[in-house]
Amino acid sequence: MNVSLPLILVAGIIIFLGLIFGELAVRLRLPKITGYIFAGILLNPGLTNIVPQNFIRHAQVVTDVALSFITFSIGGTLFYPRVKSLGKSILSITFFEAECAFLLVIAGMVVVAPFLIGPAASRGHFWMYIPFALLMGALASPTDPSATLAITHEYKASGEVTSTIMGVAALDDVTGIMNYSIAMVVAQAMVLHQHFSAAVTILRPIGIIFGAIGLGVLFGAVFVLVMRLIYREGEGFMIVAVFGLTTLCYGTARLLHVEELLSTMTMGTVVVNFSPIREEIFSVLERYTEELVFVIFFTLSGMYLNFSVLGTSLVLVLFFIVFRFAGKTTGVYLGARLADAPAKVRKYTAGGLIPQGGIVIGLALLVKANAAFSQISDVIVSVIIGACVIHELAGPILARFSLSRAQELHKGA
Repeated sequence: MNVSLPLILVAGIIIFLGLIFGELAVRLRLPKITGYIFAGILLNPGLTNIVPQNFIRHAQVVTDVALSFITFSIGGTLFYPRVKSLGKSILSITFFEAECAFLLVIAGMVVVAPFLIGPAASRGHFWMYIPFALLMGALASPTDPSATLAITHEYKASGEVTSTIMGVAALDDVTGIMNYSIAMVVAQAMVLHQHFSAAVTILRPIGIIFGAIGLGVLFGAVFVLVMRLIYREGEGFMIVAVFGLTTLCYGTARLLHVEELLSTMTMGTVVVNFSPIREEIFSVLERYTEELVFVIFFTLSGMYLNFSVLGTSLVLVLFFIVFRFAGKTTGVYLGARLADAPAKVRKYTAGGLIPQGGIVIGLALLVKANAAFSQISDVIVSVIIGACVIHELAGPILARFSLSRAQELHKGA
């Protein structure tokens, strides 16, 4: 039966099924977002005919709005007095966990890729494996902080490990984009046998990062000013102001080709540090809007993933996951050790940095859009999508386990 459902009915199915699966996950002592993702898998057009294929295209703007809100909330966790005592360790851990994952995945893929990528993907040229490894390493750096944010709020987590995880996850995009931009320039030069300019290699990522930060500071300042000049009592006003200005910030970042997620995260950081009503703003968002946003975003994420690619790239997916996990774990330990962080930060922080999604899928699709990588881009996209499926399902469970072992869960643990 091939019945075309009204889009509003499809939206209702997505939200309601996500809600039901989230509650089922709670009954099974799993994080809610794991249930949301399973609901998305069930509704995935590639697996079932419940949702029409064209719905995913129409839903992109909803996903973007949700991402703008989620990253704004992540920025709101970076209240300076709260993270001041962990500043040194957060910076040290962020650098080492991102770069160790980057380097370890590059080294691992250089070794295993020649045995796992067929001649059709590389046309038999060994040097195609180096660009492939560089790009895979860059895509190993970013973490999806939205999944861990959902866990910390669901279980009312707080403490040194929680603060460190949220700070590192929020800063991960900076190192991830830097690694990606450098790897892209170097890999393209190798594929096309071009000379690459060190100036371009350095200035391009700097422009992307600092452009996003500047835009976030601007919109954060506008938000603080708006709340001072025209704020009136009422939680509805706060919610509308947050969604209005975060989507404006996100959309402007896209228009200017700077990093959208970093810009809205910076906006949230400015608001939490300079708005006199910061506590009211973020508590209202947590009480009234977060669960709806998480239901929509994570259920839709399960629908975006193309599971048909898993069969041909499953072994590479598994190697990528293992190399990335080893890099994150090693980097966290080294960074925390050098910063003289507490023992439980060294032991349990890595467990909250496993989820991947959102930005890394977007970066993988940018690789596919570049004609220079036509020989390897399909393999890269399939590996990243497959890894994101596993990371988004297993990551929240591992994050909850790590925070539980650190004794920082205060609700339903």
